[in-house]
Amino acid sequence: MKKLSVVFLIVLMATSVVFAQGAAETKVQASGPMKIGVIYVSPPGDMGYSYMHDQGTKAAEAYFGDKIEVIRMEGVPEDDRAAVAMEQLVDAGCKMVFANSYNYQEYMLQVAKENPDVYFEHCSGYLKNDNMSNYFGRMYQMRYLSGIIAGKMTANGKIGYVGAYNTPEVVRGINAFALGVRSVNPTAEVRVVWTNTWFDPSLERQGAVALLDSGCDIIAQHQDTTQPALAAIERGKYAVGYNADFRAIIGDDKVLVSPMWNWHNYMIPTIQSALDGTWKSQEYWGGLEDDMIKLSEISPLVPADVKQLVSKKLDEMAKGTFDVFWGELKDNTGAVKQKAGEKMADGDMLTMDWFVEGVVGKVK
Repeated sequence: MKKLSVVFLIVLMATSVVFAQGAAETKVQASGPMKIGVIYVSPPGDMGYSYMHDQGTKAAEAYFGDKIEVIRMEGVPEDDRAAVAMEQLVDAGCKMVFANSYNYQEYMLQVAKENPDVYFEHCSGYLKNDNMSNYFGRMYQMRYLSGIIAGKMTANGKIGYVGAYNTPEVVRGINAFALGVRSVNPTAEVRVVWTNTWFDPSLERQGAVALLDSGCDIIAQHQDTTQPALAAIERGKYAVGYNADFRAIIGDDKVLVSPMWNWHNYMIPTIQSALDGTWKSQEYWGGLEDDMIKLSEISPLVPADVKQLVSKKLDEMAKGTFDVFWGELKDNTGAVKQKAGEKMADGDMLTMDWFVEGVVGKVK
């Protein structure tokens, strides 16, 4: 991992901030712009997870203009240094702090409790406080659709998946992807390797290479950089991207598709609520209805009938007539985890710790 890279400018300004009673519904009234801190686990320039978060931040800056001032910190490790970074942002006058990685949540909760008059927004976790929300999106839906494409495009039925950590978020995504694969290719398998890091270009590449060496002809990923996809393309194989449009970034049609985020669709209304004095702590899990998630343009190498099938399933999801974790589900040992006709509750999806049938690998 790259060393902590912090370019930090503190401008001393005379501000007047008035807070209403109750941290959960506080109105910010300042003589200058509201300062907002944003903490990224990786450099946005690596064109992956933090890149897309920064696209959301830039969209918010463009939307609000001089009403806000953003202070960014990038490449912040998920350890005590995260708490230090958050405290520095608070000391700099930030009245709202976003942090974009799962393992920041314990540190954010600690700092939030110490600063009840600051809004804290944590991405992908589950902890919350009166002045701290958590937010994420139903990316599993886009994972399923990308799985359909992979299932149709694999020549040998062996698809690799480079996973970061065995958190419910990552496990849920792998399962959704595998269910999409098996919906069109019932004998295909999804082979998983773990890197135990969100951001490490070298380890991500090594994981992809190991899967390619085992015979996989498509590489999917839950990692922060383009390295797994690049490793696949260099071998003449297909890739499924994540976060950003890898096909546009890499410039190769062998990137079949990329599940993507629209973070600005959460950040802009959340910042607006802080400015308006209507902010409230929440547990947000947005999907198609909020345009939080989407697929990139599909590669021209994918046949038209496969694109049509993906479009049909996307339409069914949008209408609520189909979702990924509906119906009978078995784990990869053959045990029934959900009976036919049942629909998995959000709570069970958010705590998922088992692999579905067709996934080769272990969660723990």
